[in-house]
Order: sequence, then structure tokens, then C-alpha cells
Amino acid sequence: MTSSTIFDSFIQRVIGVIEKSPDMIGLAVAGSWITKETDAFSDLDLILVSENNISQDPAQMKAIANQFGTILSAFTGEHVGELRVLICLYDEPLLHVDLKFLLPDEFYARVENPLVVWERENRLTEIIRQTTSNWPYPDYQWIEDRFWVWIHYATLKIGRGELFETLDFISFLRTMVLGPLLLIKNGHQPRGVRKLETKLSATDLAAIQETVATLDKKSLVTALWKCISIYEDLRTHLFNDSIELKPEAEKRVKEYLHLTAKST
Repeated sequence: MTSSTIFDSFIQRVIGVIEKSPDMIGLAVAGSWITKETDAFSDLDLILVSENNISQDPAQMKAIANQFGTILSAFTGEHVGELRVLICLYDEPLLHVDLKFLLPDEFYARVENPLVVWERENRLTEIIRQTTSNWPYPDYQWIEDRFWVWIHYATLKIGRGELFETLDFISFLRTMVLGPLLLIKNGHQPRGVRKLETKLSATDLAAIQETVATLDKKSLVTALWKCISIYEDLRTHLFNDSIELKPEAEKRVKEYLHLTAKST
């Protein structure tokens, strides 16, 4: 079966279960399904809207999820700050499904408009019609206030020889700063580092690849300088005059990175 057939079959199975419950008022599909970018390696993001607050009870969330198929493992999404999501791995076929349990009032606040595949009395469709989705964009001032402190922190770790820690921290910079800003620069929604390989210009993709270091002090220093270079370029493209830069912090941190590089 193709991925589309697998997803369609699972969605129909979910509908067959929830339409029997008077508490359930709608089912919508989010994520790559919206943009028709699903493939054999996609997961499935489902939003279940009910009259009663199911997400307050993980046991109830799992009980409902168990009705949709054979679950190999399931857990709530506190690691991504979303307790209303139950992350499930189903078997036969092997399928990753995120089930988000919402109340009708919670459906109003959306980062995107999911595709409604089942509902009672057009309730989800009406909410979408009456309101606007709002994808969260980064706060440039928030980033500038922190960026040079983060670079200094990474430099300290290089100086102490904590190379794995530095590798992880540069990855953090890509996810929190460089990836989202590069996606915005290239006309896409800021989704961390997701699909940078296909969303960026050839020049920007080549640049971000240079931030991937090896477990070596000189390589990490080089990657950190590249992070700085990319960030400075992004500021010229994205920031306006309302963003208060931190030139003294920038100057002193660069000096410190130079000194640390000489000593490695």
C-alpha cells in the first residue's frame, strides 16, 4: 500500500470509532497532509475535538487511542511542551500517529488550518471560517539579546574541552536561530531545521552545512565562526531599525573567541 492509502485507511478507522461517541464533535488532519507533502516516511497528525476535556486524563487518551489499532507504545508530549498530544506507534502497518485532544474553544487558537475530515454540524469548519490561524514567528529582539551570550557559552565549552557539549550547543543554535531565520529569509515558515535540505537556496544550504563540526576543537571553532557569519548576514536581511543590537557584547565575545582559538 502507498503511504496515502495507509493514512486514508487509518483516518477512516478513526472516524468509524469516534462517530459512535456523542462526545466527539470533529476530526482534522494537520501537518504535511495540509500541503500534500506526505510520503512513505511521514507521520500522521490528527486533531480530535470533543465536548469533554480528554487531555486532562492520559489514561483516557490512551484508551481512546487503543480503539484505533494495535499500539506498540504511546506517551504524552511533555518533552515538546504539549501535554494534549498523545504520541503513538501503531502496528500493522507500522505507523507514527500524533493524536491531539482539544476542546472546541481550544481549536480557535491554531498555528495552521487543518483539513477537517469529519465533524458534527460543521462546527470545526465554522471555527476555521470565523478565525485566522497564526504560525508563531521568532522574536528577533529575543534572539539578539541572547545570541552573544550563547556564543560565549559555546566558547567556554570549547576552552574546557567539552566537545560533545559544544556539538550539541551548535545544534541548538541551528534549531533555535539559524534554521528558522534562514527559512524566513527563503520565504518559508520557521520550522526549526526541518527540510532545510530542500527549502534553502544553494548558497544558504552550503553555508549552514559549514556549521556542522567534528569532535575537534579547531573544527568547533570554525563552525562557531560560521554561525556568527550566518547570523550577521541574516540580521541584514530580516532585522529592522527597531531591533536593538548588542555591539559591545558582540565585540567582546568575538575577542574572546579569537583568544580561545589561539589557545586550542
